[in-house]
Amino acid sequence: MTAMKPLLPLLFAGALLAGCNETPAPAAQAPADPLLVTAGEALAAKITVTPVGKAPVADILRVAGRIDFDEARVARIGATVTGRVTDIQAELGESVKAGDTLAQLHSTELGNAQLGYLKAKANAELLARAVERARLLLAADVIGAAELQKRENELSVAVAERRAAADQLRVLGVSAKAMENTSTSGVINSISSVVSTLPGVVVERKVAKGQVVQPADALFTVADLSRVWVIAQVPEAEISLVATGQAVEIEVPALGNAKRVGRLIYVGDIVNRETRTVMVRTEIENPDRQLKPAMLATMLIQARPVERLVVPASAVVREENADHVFVETGPNQYRLTRVKLGPEHDDRRAVLSGLAEGARVAADGAFHLNNERRRQELEGS
Repeated sequence: MTAMKPLLPLLFAGALLAGCNETPAPAAQAPADPLLVTAGEALAAKITVTPVGKAPVADILRVAGRIDFDEARVARIGATVTGRVTDIQAELGESVKAGDTLAQLHSTELGNAQLGYLKAKANAELLARAVERARLLLAADVIGAAELQKRENELSVAVAERRAAADQLRVLGVSAKAMENTSTSGVINSISSVVSTLPGVVVERKVAKGQVVQPADALFTVADLSRVWVIAQVPEAEISLVATGQAVEIEVPALGNAKRVGRLIYVGDIVNRETRTVMVRTEIENPDRQLKPAMLATMLIQARPVERLVVPASAVVREENADHVFVETGPNQYRLTRVKLGPEHDDRRAVLSGLAEGARVAADGAFHLNNERRRQELEGS
């Protein structure tokens, strides 16, 4: 143990000298930024840089809607008298013209009205002859003027009753020609026809043979479906972006979302208290009758333009299911920057977040820059 003590200082000194002779390990290099790309001379020639600026952008509002009848081209048709249906001459889907008979019914009300008209007409004619006789008798000094005046008053009342009876027949749907035939022949016809008031297609029928119907009952619905309405509800907060005359596109899921083009013809004047929405309406041509009332639809309204930051659509690249642009950070250096953008319109996209006004982005060549970034990333790894 005593012999080892003189050797300890020598061993310690040797260890210190050995440690001083070791080369220090190099410091670890910082990893390259995977979002930063440097464009070579050939690539730089393909890139066009543009500053982010403002431009008027018209947002597209998507609102739920439905197909509906053009109210100017639809008629809900009923009987003009109370009666029992004796014959039905129009079926669902059948095309009809204005004036075509849809059904016939027997009506005692119509018969009584015709009888009342014939009685009033006969009474008026009788009193007219009595007035003529009274005038002759007055001229012959057989009766006094008071008697003639009495008979003339009776004739005036009878004429008024005849007019009232004729008006009643017109209310019950009797045409002037039919009324003239009744007046000439004296024959009462208790058969009343339910006729179409416009050309179109029978889209609804609510009557059966033998049924007793009233004038208030809607028996048939006839519609011209060559043009239809599309009605939608716009949220109250967005109604300031909507006005009549704006272009709209209609998507109908039942037809594979094929787009139909139209214009807004109406914007409601009141807000629905329950849904806080305002009704808007457009009309579109439907010559093939594929659009059917009550079909669900989506209305895409091109709203009023608003000044917003925009980038060219060509500057946008998709990475990890998100939108990105390449922002210039130095000469021939660009950084992939994630942004939130609105839908494309007129080859531009509105910037919702991620960019400030004046930032310079690669408008053309962004696709090539992204390929170069990926190549540099692979080589670095």
